[in-house]
Order: sequence, then structure tokens, then C-alpha cells
Amino acid sequence: MSCCAPGAEMALEVVNAASASPSSDEIKLASRSLGGDIHQTDLSVPTVHCGACIQAIEAALGKVENVESARVNLSTKRVSIRWHGDSVPPLFAALGRLGYQAHLFDPDIHEKDKTLSELIRAVAVAGFAAGNIMLLSVSVWSGAEGPTRDLFHWLSALIAIPALAFAGGIYFRSAANALRHGRMNMDVPIAVGVSLAYAMSLYETINHGEHAYFDASVSLLFFLLIGRTLDHVMRERARTAVNGLSRLAARGSLVLREDDTREYVPVAELMPGMRLLIAAGERIPVDGDILSGNSDLDCSLVSGESTPKAVGAGAPVQAGTLNITGPLTMQATAAAKDSFLAEMVRLMEAAEGGRSHYKRIADRVSALYAPVVHLTAFVTFLGWMAVSGDWHRALTIAIAVLIITCPCALGLAVPIVQVVAARRLFEAGVMVKDGSALERLAAIDTAVFDKTGTLTLGRPRLVNASEVDPTMLAMAADIAAHSRHPFSKAVAAYAGFAGQPKLDSVREEPGFGVEAIAGDDIWRLGRRGWAGWKARTGGEGKIGGYGGTVLSKNGSIVACFAFEDAARSDAKAAIQQLTDAALSVDMLSGDTEKACSQVATTLGIESFVPALLPSGKVEWIEALTRAGHKVLMVGDGLNDTPALRAAHVSIAPATAADIGRQAADFVFLRESLLAVPLAVDISRKAGRLIRQNIAIAIVYNAFAVPIAVLGYVTPLIAAIAMSASSLIVIANAMRLQGTVKAIPEVTPSRRRSDVVGVAHP
Repeated sequence: MSCCAPGAEMALEVVNAASASPSSDEIKLASRSLGGDIHQTDLSVPTVHCGACIQAIEAALGKVENVESARVNLSTKRVSIRWHGDSVPPLFAALGRLGYQAHLFDPDIHEKDKTLSELIRAVAVAGFAAGNIMLLSVSVWSGAEGPTRDLFHWLSALIAIPALAFAGGIYFRSAANALRHGRMNMDVPIAVGVSLAYAMSLYETINHGEHAYFDASVSLLFFLLIGRTLDHVMRERARTAVNGLSRLAARGSLVLREDDTREYVPVAELMPGMRLLIAAGERIPVDGDILSGNSDLDCSLVSGESTPKAVGAGAPVQAGTLNITGPLTMQATAAAKDSFLAEMVRLMEAAEGGRSHYKRIADRVSALYAPVVHLTAFVTFLGWMAVSGDWHRALTIAIAVLIITCPCALGLAVPIVQVVAARRLFEAGVMVKDGSALERLAAIDTAVFDKTGTLTLGRPRLVNASEVDPTMLAMAADIAAHSRHPFSKAVAAYAGFAGQPKLDSVREEPGFGVEAIAGDDIWRLGRRGWAGWKARTGGEGKIGGYGGTVLSKNGSIVACFAFEDAARSDAKAAIQQLTDAALSVDMLSGDTEKACSQVATTLGIESFVPALLPSGKVEWIEALTRAGHKVLMVGDGLNDTPALRAAHVSIAPATAADIGRQAADFVFLRESLLAVPLAVDISRKAGRLIRQNIAIAIVYNAFAVPIAVLGYVTPLIAAIAMSASSLIVIANAMRLQGTVKAIPEVTPSRRRSDVVGVAHP
């Protein structure tokens, strides 16, 4: 479907949106200084909904004096404008000339989109009216004459009025808005065709004519609304992740004042140098350094790794990380707007803005449609006026041309395939959130995977249970059951009774492990240096050959545990299928080089980059993009969210963090990674069907238009032909319902060269 400018979609209900533009002082107060005389103003434009809207707004604002740049974020419907000088540029006036209403952006305002429900009601009204008018028309076609025929025509006219007023209002408002602001869109020929068909039918009815075309005009609306509704559903399934990520930020923190009093301060008022008290279970509100206390932190937002990080005095911490086990006192080193979490939000917004410029196939095709249709119908009218001098006949033929060329088939060409593909993927356990993502996925030549939680399950698994004495394993499992640490959960999974003594008391030492008292014995499960305080290096024989998690009795190590993160089922097969499909496969991770090397070797991945921060992953993807590659990002962690947004298209597992799932275009619901090559396969097939449907629509017009121009088609026959072309397009899309058994062979694409210049921490 085409971009229908702001009027094509019904207005969104905006909470406390101002009816008048704010004053210059209000705009200055809401703007953010970027240094010197550079300012940034963020506006909310609720009716932005497609790539053409973005281009129009950015181009118009770019021409405003003192405006340096304008960038539109489609997910948040937010426009960020950078300008210089003391006087605020006429931003609202520039948007108003385009027909867009705007207000100052407020992240706490949630805008409700009522478009889908109105579209569904419009489809229902148009379908009901079309069915009843068709029933009345049967009597006319059967030979009804005189007063009986006139009665049926008048009844049809009365039924058509509410259908045109309500269902057709969507197109009439869009067409009027476009013409009022000096633009054309696909809704203009639709509005003209429907209006003229009804007007001519009413003229015929008043003058007791034999032919009326009320059924043609209402049926036309019905088919067009079906296409628009399907298209809207696929567009609006993409969810914004920026607001969700922002909600991870703490609302505030307890501040320890100089006189040792405590005061709760909102996060926006936390300043560098303040001492903050962070209880177990709270998120770190701003970047800082730990002054006192020991704990384990969930740093998956930063590194993507599920293993908690033990921290103590002097350790740096970043905003958004979760304090798991013990209370901490920290000193803030940055304000909230300069902290790590704020930087993550900015990375996501920048990446989303770049992706929003993708222009879909249907949008590119429809750009030329409206002027061609108008010109053809107008020339037809002039030609028949010149030849026959009969305005009635010339206008009837021109209406037939408008109806037969109405974009029902073109409007259904893309959304119907996307809906069928989405259903096919859902049956295979893959959810599609954005229709355009199917087109983008079909074009990729490089697949980039996160490691932990994506290629692997992100859950530690005990791998040396068979080497541990059963009694010691049972004791360790009993102790581990009292902790929420991932390693403890892995040990507790092997719980079993082996005559171990009953525990008298259990306490967890944050950042170190769990201590239990059983009779006269002290048992500890946790870090080697803390649990085995009596052990000498290498003095525990085979036990000393393992890593840092041990079980000790009275300070002597009695068991040691090794863990691994198991790969997803079929991960190796999925990588092989992607490689066979001529895709380059990379692995990016915040984990160590050794851990990454083990996984890469197991799964057959040749290229991997360890120890990357979220910004490093984005830089890697942007470097690939600059080299001309279309990148698929598959990731699950909070730290992967900016990279998911930066990629050409993205996929996340259902086990991903909420924000990761929201940021991705696809979510696979099952454990197997075979969902990724399956999605690639279906998207390629869907792309071929979309191109076939567009070709069908073009060929249909190539044959139908000359016949209509020559006067051999009435408006009624034109409506029937238009409906037939729509049904052909739907039938072609249904071919995608067949089962996809394997990734098809494709012509090998150019393998990417090594990307350089991405810094690792």
C-alpha cells in the first residue's frame, strides 16, 4: 500500500496533546543543550507511520533556517531536531504545512492507536452494504424494469450512503489532506472513482436509467479496506523497545547524606559524587563505584553473559545492572542522562532511525501509480468528449477506467502474502512482528549470532557430576537449594538423598557462596578461595584441577564442580544450513576468547569476536553495512538490543529478555535454531510471491485498461474484473501454505572480507 500521509490513517488519541503550538519559551525549556549554541528538540508526531512520512518530514525540516538535522524514529513516532542560534526555528509551522500535527515529546505519555479497530468496523460496514446491494442487483440483472427497477436502485443508493460516508471516509480524508497540501497519493484516484461511480449511479436513478453502479463502488471499498487492514496489521505488529528499555532504569535511590541521614531521590536528580544505598534486588540507578559491601550482579545488560559477577569495594558498576544478593554502598560517577543505560537507549534510537528508511516494494511501486491512473482517466474523458461530444458517455467510460485500475490487486499483493507467511511461520514456532521484515530477511547475505542465550541456552549445566562422590554431590545439592545463583541451581538439579546430615542453619555470603552448619561441621559451597580456606594450591589432588566452584568441609575442599553452557539443539545443523544458503556466519559475544572459541569450534563457525560491549556489536554491524552487506542479527540479551535494531533485520528467541524480543522483527518460540534458516527460506519464497503478485497486477492493468479506454467495459464489469484480479492475487499467495522441507540452494553470494576498525574493550 502507499504512504497515505497523515490523513490516510485515522488520528491517534494523544494524551494531553496541546491544541495549539507551544511558545518559543516552552520549546526552549523542553530542548536539550548539546554544547555551544546547538540545541536538540524532540517532538511527537503521532501520524507518522511509514518510510515516505519520514522522508517528507526530514526533507521539510531540513530546509528550515537554523535547523542542522532532523531524524524521525518510527517506533516512538518521535522527531529529533538539532538547531543552532538563540531563536527557535518555526518547527511546528513546517510540520503543519505538511499536514502533520505535533506536540513536545514526553516519554511518560503513551499514545493509543485506534486505527485497527476503525478499519475493522469499516470492513464490516462495507461488506454488509456490498452484500445487500448485490442481492438487490440480482433482481435488476434478472430483468426488473420500470418502478421495480427504480425502487431497487433507490434502496441500493440508501444502503450505499452510510457505507461511503463511514468506510469511504478513510480514503476521502486522506485524499483531501493530500490535495490540500499539494501532494498526490493512491487514495486520490480511489476517492474520485468511488465518488464518481456513486454520483453517476444516482444520476441514472433519478432519470430512471437502466444502469446503476452502487454495487461497484461499495464492493470496491470492501476489497480495498481488506488490503489496507491486512497491511496495517503487519505494519503495527512491530513494537517499540526503546520505552521498554527505559523502564529498566531505577526510579530513584536512597542517598546517604553527609550527616548520615537517608533521603530517597528521583533518578533524574542523582548527581556525581552522591553516595547511594542499593539493596539486594534493586537495579543500579546510575554508573558509579562500590564503596562498601559484597554482592553478585546480573550484568547481562552489559555483557550478555548469564553468569553473575562478584563485586566488592572499588569495583565499577553500570546503570541497569541488577544487584542480586547483598546490599551495596556506591558513589555515583555520572548523572542518569550520561549513564550506560541512557547510552543504550540512544544507540537503539539511532539504529531504529536508520532502519526506518527502508522502503517496501509496494511503496516503491505505488509511487508512480496515482499520477498514471489520473492521467489515463483524464485523457480518456477528453478523448471521448472530442470523438462523441457526449459527456455522459465520456464520463461513464472514464469512471470505468478509474474502477478497473483501482489498486485492489496491488493493495493485496503484499499484505496477503505477508499474512500467509506469518501464519506459516507461526505454525513452525516463529512469530513475525513486522511485515516489511520478511522483505528485508529475504535480502540478507550475512548472519550474526550472539553466543550466550542464542547459540547456547544461557543456563549453566553441571558436567562432572559422575566424578563427584555421591554423598558430597547430595550435600552440595542440599546447600545449593537455598540459593538463587545460576551455579547453585545447576548443582541443585542433581539433588538426591545419600545419607547427608541435616543442615542446622544456612546463610548466603554475597559474592562468595553459601555456608551451612550441620552439627559440628561447617560446609561451604562457592568460590575456591573463600570455601577452601585450609587448602594449599595443588594439595587437593584431582580436585584442584577444576575451576572456582567448590564444596568444602571445615575449610578443606571435598568436591569441585565444572559447568558448561549447552548449545541449543540443532544449532550446528542451523549454522550449516545458513552456510549452504550462501550466508556468511559470524559470532559476537561479551564472553572470553576461550569460551567463544569452544562454542565456535563445536558449531562450525569460522569467524567470531569475543569481549564486545553493546556499542562494539553495533559498530561491527555498522561496519558490515558500510561494506555493502545486509545483516541478520540473532540475539537474546538486553545488551544485544541496540545491535538487533542496527541490523537490517533481527531475530530473537522466546527466552530472550523482554526488551530483546520487542526490538527483534522475529521471535522463535522453540529451542531449536532451525527456526532461523526456516524463516530465511519462507521469506525468500514470500518475496518471490510478492513480486509475482505485483506482476499479476501490472499485467492485469496492461490488458484491462486499453479495453476500458476503448469503451468496451461498463463500471459494473470493471468492478467485477477488479474483484477477479484480487482473487487471483489471493490464490497465488495461498501457494505459500505448502510445507517447507529444506533451505533451497541459491547462487553463492560474495563472501564478506574481514571488517577492521572495531575496538574491543
